[in-house]
Amino acid sequence: MSSISKTEIPLIEATNQNLEGYGYLIDNFDQCEIEIVTWPKQGWRNIEEGTGNEGGVTEGSFETWWDEGILYGRNNAVEHKSKYDGDGKYLLGYSSNPNDFKKKYSKENPEKIYIWHVNYHPDGGQLFFPNYNKPFISPLALPGDDIQPENFKAFYFDGTQGLYIHPNVWHEGVFPTQGKAIFKGKQGKVHARVSVDLLKEFKSYLYFKISI
Repeated sequence: MSSISKTEIPLIEATNQNLEGYGYLIDNFDQCEIEIVTWPKQGWRNIEEGTGNEGGVTEGSFETWWDEGILYGRNNAVEHKSKYDGDGKYLLGYSSNPNDFKKKYSKENPEKIYIWHVNYHPDGGQLFFPNYNKPFISPLALPGDDIQPENFKAFYFDGTQGLYIHPNVWHEGVFPTQGKAIFKGKQGKVHARVSVDLLKEFKSYLYFKISI
């Protein structure tokens, strides 16, 4: 894997000002409304008013946890169709540079996070609301399919508020700074997903520090 590089992105505090364009902070899970995007028209004929946006919203917990330096996740708001694990568990990131992988990653609390995959949902927004007041981080980039690794920023949350992400915003879940975290999740039920494998497309990992 010597040809694989790494791109560091900045870690910044999550405020409504810093999150402008990406989303915003949420104080109450139940009062947060999810944006649903109308199905795009295929030609010059319009989608009939009141149609193409009736898929609704789905809710469920979003779990993330560290296990020997590897970060895993499971989204219980959507049907489990993960290509990485039969029970819907998928690999989100690493605590050290995967290029230097030997046999096992460290069991110590992570100082950095390396990720290899990002995605967005064109059908609707997404809410992550922490069940416990544990700090977490979310890497985000503004909409656009011509995304580049350096377009990302990692946002640090103190755990007292949730994160709402607008439709089409690039992300890869929410990451606890240590241990395990469980979030209340809410998003568009269609769950369309557009993804980028950073290793295949850019031959690079994204990474960021875990504390400001």
